[in-house]
Parts: sequence; C-alpha cells; structure tokens
Amino acid sequence: MKVKNLPVILAVDDESAVLETFKIILDGKFKVLTAANAKEALEKMTEEQVDLVLLDINMPDVDGFEILRRIKEHDVNLSVIMATATDKAKTAVEALQSGANGYITKPFDPNEVIAVIQNEIKRRELLKEVVFFRSQRQSVRFENIIGKSKQIREIYDVIEKILCNDSTVLISGESGTGKELIARAVHFNSLRQDKPFIAINCAGIPDKLLETELFGHEKGAFTDAAFQKIGMFELANEGTLLLDEISDLKVDMQAKLLRVIEEQEIKRVGGTKVIKLDVRIISATNSDLNKAMQEGKFRRDLYYRLNVVPIHIPPLRERREDVILLVEHFLKLYNKSFRKNIKGFTKDAMDSLMNYDWPGNIRELRNVIERMVALSDNDKSVIGRNELPFDIFIQGSLTEPFSPGGSLRNACDDFQKQYIEAVLEKAGGNQVKAAKMLGIHRNALFNKMKGLGLKK
Repeated sequence: MKVKNLPVILAVDDESAVLETFKIILDGKFKVLTAANAKEALEKMTEEQVDLVLLDINMPDVDGFEILRRIKEHDVNLSVIMATATDKAKTAVEALQSGANGYITKPFDPNEVIAVIQNEIKRRELLKEVVFFRSQRQSVRFENIIGKSKQIREIYDVIEKILCNDSTVLISGESGTGKELIARAVHFNSLRQDKPFIAINCAGIPDKLLETELFGHEKGAFTDAAFQKIGMFELANEGTLLLDEISDLKVDMQAKLLRVIEEQEIKRVGGTKVIKLDVRIISATNSDLNKAMQEGKFRRDLYYRLNVVPIHIPPLRERREDVILLVEHFLKLYNKSFRKNIKGFTKDAMDSLMNYDWPGNIRELRNVIERMVALSDNDKSVIGRNELPFDIFIQGSLTEPFSPGGSLRNACDDFQKQYIEAVLEKAGGNQVKAAKMLGIHRNALFNKMKGLGLKK
C-alpha cells in the first residue's frame, strides 16, 4: 500500500550495501522499496504503485538496459534514473537514449540523489497536469463560469474578444472569486488550447527560489544546484503561464519579469544560452496594484505591460443574483459525489444564503454546500435554515431594516433583540445552549431577554 504523501521509490541493485545506502539517504522523504534483480523488481512493480525506479546499469543476471526495456514495457510513463559507476558521457547518453529519465554516478552524493529524484518527480507531476488539462479543455467552457449577473456577462464579452489574440491579461478580484477559472477559460478557448497551461503562485514560493522556479537553472549555478532545472516559462512555451498573486513579487524580480515579457526570452540562472519563448502571460491578484504602485512596491512599467486587458471579478456580495445558480450547481455536484439526492434548500434557508455576505466568495460557498450535503441524511429531501453554519444563519436572520432617526440605545436594543431571537431559533429554543453560543451565562441571557421583552 502506498504511504500517504510519500512518493514510492524502487531501488534496484545487486549489492545489498548500495540498497542500504539508498534507504539511509531517502529515509523520511520517500518510501523506499528494494530489489536485487530484475525478477524482484518487476514483482515489486506489480504489487505496488511505484513513482520512480533507481536502476543500476551493471546487473549480473540481466543487463540494466534490458531491465529498463522491461520496465518501460510494464509502464512507459514510469520514471527511471540509471545508476552507473562511471561518469563517461557515452554511458549517460546511452542511458537517456534507451528511455531513462536521468542518471547518477557512483559513489553517490546524497544531496545529488535527492535532488535528481525530486526534480524528476516534480517534472512528471507538471506533465501530468498538462495532460490532464488538455484532456479536460472541452469542459473549461463559458458554461463553467456560473452566473447571469451583469458583471459576469461583461466578463464573457471580454473573453470572447481576446480568444483569437495573445494579449496579456490581468485578472483582479478578492480571494475565492475564481480568478484561476477565468484564466483557464481564456487559455482553453484560445488558439493555444492544445498547448500547456502552467500556473504558479508567486506568494507560495520563497524569494530565493522563485527565480529558478520561473527561469530554471544550470547544473552548478549555485551550491545546491546538482542538476539542470527547467523553469515554468520553458514548460509553458507555446502555451499560457498564469502568474498568480503577482503583487507579491519583489521589485528586483519584477524588473527581471518585465524584461522576459518584453523580450520573450530567458537565460537559466547560471547559464549563458538565450532561450527564445512564445508564452502568453496571464496575471492575477487580490491586491490593489494602484496602491502598491503609489507605495513604490510595484513597478509602473510592469503594471502597464501586464494590464493590457483587465478583467475584474466582483465579490459575490455584489452579485447576489448569482448565488442561487451557484448553490444549484454545487448541490448537483456534491449530490453526485456523495451519492445523495438532496432536492434543495427551504425558502428561509435560501434567503439566509442570499443575505449572507460571503467574505470567502465562491470558495466559501462551495465549501458550505459540500459540508451541508455531506452531513445531511440520505433520506432528507431539503436542507432547512437551522442546519446552516452559525454565521450564515445569524446574518441571514437579521433582515429587518432599522428606522433611522431613533436613539442609539433603541437601535442597539432592536439589534440585540433580533440577534438573540435568531440564536434562540438556532439553538432550538434551548436557553442554556443559546447562552453558550452567545458566550454569556444563562442568567445573563434570561435578564437580557426580560429587559428586551422577549418571552422564554
């Protein structure tokens, strides 16, 4: 059984000492299986899902290249790193020409072994993502952008106008509004739809690593550069690169990015070769870039280069008419996923969903619907307001308008009365439970109810 979150590495070598060395080097980072010959190796691959094979070239029973051929027959997409006692270029070329994905030389440098494996696994994951989204491109259509509000229709119009050109796009909006979905819609409905779509979160990568993630590096470019690395720009060549959270880039990296976008060429870190590119850039941000420019945190020239076609996605609270469509969409999605048949929500439950401000936007709404369907009984036909999360229930219950012009004390009393009534309803009339939800003692709740004229 595959260990959760740990890639499975199969080490194949006739020397037990070498296998033990691999176990020591890779312990904690990978799950390591071992095999002393071709037969054991193929048996292990049949018994368990293997992510990568470390294969010795010089095997006594069957030549390493023959084992490589059998492995590729078993799974043509399985990554294989060849291990050799010589660093001759001829041996390395022969290994790569035979279908290997890389090689390491004995005696092993532990850091190099780990780096080569991690780089290959990451490369395979990126390729799988590209293949997946190519296969899914037909589903990334306008109908997957749920909404009928004026703002959403305007976004449809902008996307349609840029489908046949490669204009740079800047997508702005709060977290959870669906910026990456819009970026995918732009790519998979464009002339580049058969080419890679690569997304990178600029805020999720340490500054020291971001340059090599974007542009790649050559072997020996810095202390830990034990191998050549292909950057995101090269992986996205002829396709689209989404730079998410672009506002988090440091100013010096912004200057390098601007040059790459304008020149459409890169040099890997530590390299001298100029690599020509053809990449469409889509950027996304949940920050105010105008404010960032005024504060000197974002370059104006880069902003103007990125903001050729701006697309702003409004928060869900500004297009409440889309909430119903989104609820129906996610209800259908999770009914199918959880094999349930929830018909919908009661009117007061739907009113609460409509009245809620959704600070987490579509992502929050999706999570709420998933939770409601997951926790609902199989035989339940509709979900009531009392089953909604507390924040949504309360905010959706405070719908009575306050009359301006009255005293502040009366306004506070009116609000407290509505709030306590809503909490009591959520607690099923149980005052002890309601007091806990309010964070006060039961006696304090009783006195407050009495003072506001609320009945038990």
